[in-house]
Amino acid sequence: MIQDFADWLVYGLFGLSADTPIGVAVNFFFYDTIKILILLFFISVLMGIINAYFPIERLRNYLVTHKMYGLQYLLASIFGAITPFCSCSSIPLFIGFVKGGIPLGVTFAFLITSPLVNEVAVAMFLGSFGLKVTLIYVISGILLGVIGGFVLGKMKLAPYLSDWVKQIQANSSVQSEEWEKDHTTFIKRLPTIIRDSWKIVSGVLVYILIGIGIGAFMHGFVPEGFFEQYMSKDNWYAVPLSVILAVPMYANAAGIVPVIEVFVAKGIPMGTAIAFMMAVVGLSLPEATLLKKVMTWKLIGIFFGTVAFFIILSGYLFNYILCNFYFNSRIYKLTQLTFRSFYVHNIFLQSNCYSSRDTNG
Repeated sequence: MIQDFADWLVYGLFGLSADTPIGVAVNFFFYDTIKILILLFFISVLMGIINAYFPIERLRNYLVTHKMYGLQYLLASIFGAITPFCSCSSIPLFIGFVKGGIPLGVTFAFLITSPLVNEVAVAMFLGSFGLKVTLIYVISGILLGVIGGFVLGKMKLAPYLSDWVKQIQANSSVQSEEWEKDHTTFIKRLPTIIRDSWKIVSGVLVYILIGIGIGAFMHGFVPEGFFEQYMSKDNWYAVPLSVILAVPMYANAAGIVPVIEVFVAKGIPMGTAIAFMMAVVGLSLPEATLLKKVMTWKLIGIFFGTVAFFIILSGYLFNYILCNFYFNSRIYKLTQLTFRSFYVHNIFLQSNCYSSRDTNG
């Protein structure tokens, strides 16, 4: 429905063409802006209701005072994996968790995994690259959230939250205590919840517009083939470079999978391509812009740096596993028919396992 409205507005009312970069960029801007604003408002209302009626403070205190041996990070990552959100769409829920006082490490575990893994992307990945590669990707996406959330949680980063969030946390706790003490009915609570939700939306509106504007420009104007020239298998630094190149981009996992398939078909190693995909969907510049309302720049830098480090490691690990284990074992013989075509499979094998030393005899 939102996409239909954006198409009508941009291609019908404005008269822009879907075949031009400006048309694609403007369509992307209106679609994502409307989607994220609606999502942010309704999730803010939902989290307001939860904060009003359910003991969020008890959950927070339980997570802080009880040893769960990392299970809280795993549960948050799994929850992220089953929510169909991109990086910017995950932020409203992230704000709700922070507002409720959930430990930052746990909320980061959700924020990391949520854009990387969802059911649509998994289905597309399965159709393009087969079961084994898909399983490796899903498991690595969840582990990335668990490990990243754990590491970030140990850094004690709560002081680097923005004053805006701290004020929301304080007001939310005071309001909930007053309602519980006075036994205020839901009908009387609802106007305050809606008003507070609108304050959250209006508070981040400028950051949403700037972030999506950056993403729309990159989406419409980055020339085709721009990235392939820097991500060759002959470059040892291709994995970290692919992560750096991906940060200004913005797309959800389902939208980037076809691009990854093209990368692999053109000879880019699978680990390098997946590192690029993870950085696009999990570390976009628009996401950083939206997070600025919630975090200080220092915290954003720590978050991006930590996640980028683990994405780079996973990219190198992907390349190593797929070359030295996957294709040199019996699994290769059992799974070589899981790809769409022999052509894609053959290019996939070449891009991951053939090196200059092979061609030199």
